[in-house]
Amino acid sequence: MTVRVLLADDQTLVRAAFAMLVESAPDMTVVGQAGTGRQAVELAREIRPDLVVMDIRMPDLDGIEATRLIAADGELAGVRVLVLTTYDTDEHIVEALRAGASGFLVKDTRPADLLDAIRTVAAGEALLSPGPTARLIARFLRNPAVPSAGGPECLSEREREVLTLVARGLNNAEVGEALALSPLTAKTHVSRIMGKLGARDRAQLVIVAYESGLVTPGTT
Repeated sequence: MTVRVLLADDQTLVRAAFAMLVESAPDMTVVGQAGTGRQAVELAREIRPDLVVMDIRMPDLDGIEATRLIAADGELAGVRVLVLTTYDTDEHIVEALRAGASGFLVKDTRPADLLDAIRTVAAGEALLSPGPTARLIARFLRNPAVPSAGGPECLSEREREVLTLVARGLNNAEVGEALALSPLTAKTHVSRIMGKLGARDRAQLVIVAYESGLVTPGTT
């Protein structure tokens, strides 16, 4: 399967560099490039890529609002968004996840890691930079929004344990190892949790976990 990627960044040289990198991978291709958030939304609707690599700071319409429009469009339900950010804009990470992004990545990441990130998000997983995830999410969730669906109280004890680990940035294999479960069983738990909470993906599970108080600032 070839991952069809739309690149959205207002810097032409950055887009060109990302395009060369993506095209160098045998399992992905660049199907479009956008220099503004509005162009990214328009191209997403026109091209229907598998994934949009979205810069946050763009003219006309910023990456967060562009992500929100893409995530809210029912006809683009299969389009994932991977947000690019920098450590000096940490507060935007929570905004992007709330808007519907499936994950975030810092701009100075290694080329190989960017390609892995694209594969991860395109496959339906969330990419939440495990190292800084808990700190960043906890730091900026100061004004909790009311979850759109049920909260963790509707989950079983085991599901709450799984959700806690997901909120800390662990993938299925790591969740399974921590709870002595197989990766497939862990994945099944995550899928059931998403269904119960009405979450679009794992990234939204992180938001629910912090906003509900299941995971609190200072826990890792």
